[in-house]
Amino acid sequence: MSAPPANRLAITLAQLNPVVGDVSGNADKVRAARKRAAADGADLVIFPELFIAGYSPEDLVLKPAFQAACRSAVEELARETADGGPALVLGTPWAEGGKLHNAVVLLDGGVIAAIRFKVDLPNYGVFDEKRVFVPGPMPGPVNFRGVRLGIPICEDIWREEVVECLAETGAEILIVPNGSPYWGDKDDIRINIAVARVTEHGLPLVYLNVVGGQDELVFDGASFALHADRSIGFQLQAFREAVVTVHWERVGDTWRCIDGPMEQLGDRDQSDYAACVLGLRDYVNKNGFKGIVLGLSGGVDSAICAAIAVDALGADRVRCVMLPYRFTAQESLDDAAAAARILGVKYEVVPIASAVEGLQAALKPLFAGLPSDVTEENLQSRARGVILMAISNKFGLMVVTTGNKSEMSVGYATLYGDMNGGFNPIKDLYKTQVYRLSHLRNRWKPEGALGPDGMVIPENILVRAPSAELREDQKDQDTLPPYDMLDAILYRLIELEEPVAAIVAAGFDSDVVKKVDRMVNLAEYKRRQAAPGVKVTLKNFGRDRRYPITNRFRDSGAPLPAPDASLLKQDVIAKGEAFDF
Repeated sequence: MSAPPANRLAITLAQLNPVVGDVSGNADKVRAARKRAAADGADLVIFPELFIAGYSPEDLVLKPAFQAACRSAVEELARETADGGPALVLGTPWAEGGKLHNAVVLLDGGVIAAIRFKVDLPNYGVFDEKRVFVPGPMPGPVNFRGVRLGIPICEDIWREEVVECLAETGAEILIVPNGSPYWGDKDDIRINIAVARVTEHGLPLVYLNVVGGQDELVFDGASFALHADRSIGFQLQAFREAVVTVHWERVGDTWRCIDGPMEQLGDRDQSDYAACVLGLRDYVNKNGFKGIVLGLSGGVDSAICAAIAVDALGADRVRCVMLPYRFTAQESLDDAAAAARILGVKYEVVPIASAVEGLQAALKPLFAGLPSDVTEENLQSRARGVILMAISNKFGLMVVTTGNKSEMSVGYATLYGDMNGGFNPIKDLYKTQVYRLSHLRNRWKPEGALGPDGMVIPENILVRAPSAELREDQKDQDTLPPYDMLDAILYRLIELEEPVAAIVAAGFDSDVVKKVDRMVNLAEYKRRQAAPGVKVTLKNFGRDRRYPITNRFRDSGAPLPAPDASLLKQDVIAKGEAFDF
């Protein structure tokens, strides 16, 4: 006999930060959230996508031992629900019939009361779910204590079919567990997708997202709910854990949230900065590093990385080292020391002259009769890299590398030199974004940041012309176009994948665009060896943009030829059959 319809439902939202592979630790997080939910009188606790495994487990999820560990943890949690407390909606990998699924389970009354499988497996951008999971069948709702819950998983709401099936089979509320990574303006995209599904079927929707850093991805939380009339039921904070109980009531033929919190989300720049802080914090902490060390050059990139590191970890876990050579300006020495003093970090000066000159002496017989060039410049950068790595080894600190996306795009960086490091918090920020976020941090600090209030990046750093200081009077603009122009071209080449001809048609100089495009292509081998870093743009270097290193295609800049449809056989167009040669 089915349960009578319920008129009230207390749901606890567990917007939490799991660790991929830490099955027992993630299960303990489930228990802690359930205990709190029970104290709040909740009926149901919901967790994000694949929470027991951590998101995204990638190929780890293919290991039979890992699958078994997840299954065992889920079964133990199911037994614990026999105490009559809140039920759980929990994301987990699930192997059944020789197939592996991305699943959610309903744990209630001491048993696994229901299982639903993700239907729409994303396989674009940072996602490779079709590599490891098999899509499930179209789901029906789950009957939970008199309420029919539709539980589409993340991507299942990005198209209409799954929600349509749930609506047609009697779902009353949509509960959507997510592992949705952050990039700029992602919250607007999510809310528009959710509004579309609610508009189509008139069902209220609870969108629960995971929070935390996982390698180069950052998950921002920012969970929310929509009523059937598309009004906001609640909005949780971004980039922070939250365990919140909200109450829903049946009003006529729908459900409404009567007491949801309404947190304010930051703007694009605030969110990007918060993502960089969270991404670095979780990479360091989840991988067990005591702290970090970075080269503080007196430039804006290393200065903002130092600020991010202090905000993420606290000044006592950050060590900064100035590594001067004869081309290092006194102004750089002064600015680096000022930045370290403001941030309160341990700061040292280690001159590199003896290291550089020792390398030059060793190479002198080989280089006899040859003029000095970029080789000698790079010896300085590589000497700095060796010293930072030695400090890392000796003191157990991870090296933070500080190259921005503009530099990574065009290869304005030295392999085994300034590219040395374990993680890069600004890898996906263009140079113009670095300046903008630096100005932002001087007047604003994200909630929970451990650094000081007020100015943390000396003003002089923000007004000086950027330079690698590898030769006398060197400036970045000796080699590169002005950064505002360069970044605009790079955005079109990388994020939008625009042809050279289209970028030139938009008003950019043809020779400059072709030069930048050539530099981007030639630098692919460097990027392949770069440290991971926080993703904040639509298309980062790494999981998003995977180009071959060996690649002879070059965009000539000529208008793109139109396809010749007359060469296609009509039966190919009509039936999708193979060509008959």
